[in-house]
Amino acid sequence: MTTTNTIKLQLVRSPIGCKESHRATVRGLGLRKLNSVSELQDTPAVRGMINKISYLVKVI
Repeated sequence: MTTTNTIKLQLVRSPIGCKESHRATVRGLGLRKLNSVSELQDTPAVRGMINKISYLVKVI
C-alpha cells in the first residue's frame, strides 16, 4: 500500500490582469473560479507551478 502526499490549493486572487503564462499555470493546476480548491500530488513540477503563482494561491 503506497500513500502519495497531496497538496490542497485555493485560488485567492483573480488571475485577471496577470501574465498569460500565469493564467495558464492556474488553469494547469485545475483552478477555475475564485476560492476554488484543487487537490494535487506533491511533486517537484507542481511545487514549481505553485512557486510561480504563489501570490494568487493559498496552500491549505
